[in-house]
Amino acid sequence: MDGRDKPDHDGGRVVGPDENPAMTTYKSDFLRVLDERGLIHQVSDPEGLDTLCRQGVQTAYVGYDATATSIHIGNLISLTMLYWFQETGHRPITLMGGGTSMVGDPSFRDDQRKLLTVEEIATNIESIKRVFGRILRYGEGPTDALMANNADWLLKLNYVEFLREVGRHFSVNRMLSFDSVKLRLDREQSLSFLEFNYMILQAYDFVELSQRYGCRLQMGGSDQWGNIVNGIDLGHRMGTQQLYALTSPLLTTASGAKMGKSATGAVWLNPDMLSAYDFWQYWRNTEDADVERFLKLYTTMPMDEIKKLASLGGSEINEAKKILATEVTAMLHGRAAAEEAAETARKTFEEGALAENLPSVSIAGSELDAGIGLLALLVKAGFAASNGEARRHVQGGAIRINDKAVSDERMTVGSSEITADGVIKVSMGKKKHVLVRPA
Repeated sequence: MDGRDKPDHDGGRVVGPDENPAMTTYKSDFLRVLDERGLIHQVSDPEGLDTLCRQGVQTAYVGYDATATSIHIGNLISLTMLYWFQETGHRPITLMGGGTSMVGDPSFRDDQRKLLTVEEIATNIESIKRVFGRILRYGEGPTDALMANNADWLLKLNYVEFLREVGRHFSVNRMLSFDSVKLRLDREQSLSFLEFNYMILQAYDFVELSQRYGCRLQMGGSDQWGNIVNGIDLGHRMGTQQLYALTSPLLTTASGAKMGKSATGAVWLNPDMLSAYDFWQYWRNTEDADVERFLKLYTTMPMDEIKKLASLGGSEINEAKKILATEVTAMLHGRAAAEEAAETARKTFEEGALAENLPSVSIAGSELDAGIGLLALLVKAGFAASNGEARRHVQGGAIRINDKAVSDERMTVGSSEITADGVIKVSMGKKKHVLVRPA
């Protein structure tokens, strides 16, 4: 669904994509903070939501499907929105998709997601939960965050009753007109009946949370606009209070790259998926033109401090990038880990020293004694996903062993390369380093 698909009722105006979602001046603390930080893309009934947020504690949610053991920085924006919702006196809900993960969101995908087992989903949920506690405050208080799981109601549904009570409110003709469906069909990729039901389940989640917890607002990325508005429409038809939608912009870097990806894959939020050092380095490498925007979006720093950092020019902008990297890393990994990552980078790049806290990989001593192929080593170090990709790095002159450039893709690396520090330093470019340690 795109922003032009509006619920066919008058329970609240839905702002389309060509309209400016921001009012001249928001009066509620929540929307005012989101607006000044650039976190608002679309809002359903901005005047109504602004008034609601001034009428005591409200409840809002964001849903997270458990398709991996960690979420990535593409999800960090919605977590930041929940953070500001709580900081301005409201109650956030993090909804785990224990039920919807069994279906898989087809939005803007060319193929069906891999179907996960119940056990895989449960394992992923337990792993993902660790991130939320870093950003939100959970507890029993009126503004403490709540963790919910849609498996609690979706897995108990009676299919025929669900069709009668919920399914009858959805028009297939209208669903086929939604952008998330049309793009898939236009590309002549099949859309399974299982996936087609996802938008109905997500809409039902909104109604269920409204009935259980008085939840009035669903937030998410701009690609979720249609699914969220579906929930507003369903809520109206099923007799809930007026519900609201709020989405954040789909973020790209100044050069047009999609946020959430690095040269070696997704930028995960869990430390067991991506080290604090690599996470810090990702933000340190921010493009100059993105520094102010990312400080607003991804940190909780006061706006006056952000403006001072944004005014830095020339080489001084690098100091602002370090602050950005440290603040975001501290939020996800803790202040100590963030400062350690910053110090490791300083020693490595400014002093040229071998920092023991660089990411490392262990390789069996017997394997090093026999010698391991350079391409295989680069894959083990995480610099490449395949030998072919590793070969291109070597041919491009990006690889160094113990700070010496290598150009022979057929070379082997072994025990003779172990330094007096007991490691082999493998580097790609100027900023990516891994220490190989004999196991």
